[in-house]
Amino acid sequence: MKGFKTIAIFNYPHEIVVLRHILDQEEIHYFFENEHIVSIDPLASFAYGGIQLKIHPNDFEQVQEILDNLNSKLSVV
Repeated sequence: MKGFKTIAIFNYPHEIVVLRHILDQEEIHYFFENEHIVSIDPLASFAYGGIQLKIHPNDFEQVQEILDNLNSKLSVV
C-alpha cells in the first residue's frame, strides 16, 4: 500500500463499521492501520495514534466527501 495517505483517524473499532461498508460499495481501495491491535486492546488506540484510514491520493476528494456526509448526518442527531 505504498503511497497511501492518512485521511482520518478513529479511536475505536466500532467507529469504522459504516465507513468500511460505504468504501466497499464505492470500490475504493483503503486500509485501516492499527485496526487489529486496537480491537484486541482498545486502550492501545492512544498509544498507536488511533485507527488510521489510509487511502490512495487519487481517491482523496471522493473519500473526503463521504466523511463529510457521515459527519453532517451524525451532527444532526
